[in-house]
Amino acid sequence: MLDSLSPARRRLWLGVGALVVLAVVVGSVALVLGRDEPVQPVAQDQLGPVLLLPGYGGTAAGLDPLAEALREEGREAEVIAPPGDGRGDLREHAELVADAAQQAVEGGAPSVDVVGYSAGGVVARYFVRELGGDALTRRVLTLASPHHGTQLADAAAGLGAQGCPEACQQLQPDSDLVAGLNLGDETPSGPAWVALWTEDDQTVVPPTSGRLDGAVSFGLQDVCPDLVVGHADVPTEPAVVRIVLAELGTAPLAVPGPEVC
Repeated sequence: MLDSLSPARRRLWLGVGALVVLAVVVGSVALVLGRDEPVQPVAQDQLGPVLLLPGYGGTAAGLDPLAEALREEGREAEVIAPPGDGRGDLREHAELVADAAQQAVEGGAPSVDVVGYSAGGVVARYFVRELGGDALTRRVLTLASPHHGTQLADAAAGLGAQGCPEACQQLQPDSDLVAGLNLGDETPSGPAWVALWTEDDQTVVPPTSGRLDGAVSFGLQDVCPDLVVGHADVPTEPAVVRIVLAELGTAPLAVPGPEVC
């Protein structure tokens, strides 16, 4: 058929055909990248250990009070500190979380719950989305986490690698890590999700970067309007501790009532 066409028309048809093939390929890639392959959710009425993840530059000590509150409620709780000084690749922290979760399940736990504070919430999402955490995790709670990046990291990036190490760069709103986690479904199937933030946050800017589509997602002041809670105080705020204890129970997830205040 093409042999019967003039050279100009032949070039036109070949060009159209190439565009069609390209569109099919691009569409197929987009579907693959954006697809959330469903997994069998773990039982919501069976409680396993809680893994707590500190934020950028954080240590286990910062989440020890929350871990102790969980233990007083009869839960097994472990703080998974980031490697090094906590300012390196957040993916390496997620690998430690994956190891701890796998060990817990292989040891007989039905699943794990994960609480990520600040950058720890981003780590939790990477663990679930990329490292098999979707099949091991019952519930994920994120506390004041820069799910869509923070403008503070953008500002620090102007200081170079010394002023904004790798984890800081990964928390910029346009970083590859943030973009990848928000491609398609922000809350992959498997665990149930809760995302809490505080309007007084001056580290996660804007504070609503702590929202997650598909999660039970709310600002602390939506529940306790009179509370003034900065970023650093989120894990130790009594109302937040009560919220964590309630959301990690067996009742269906919901925005808490004023009784937590």
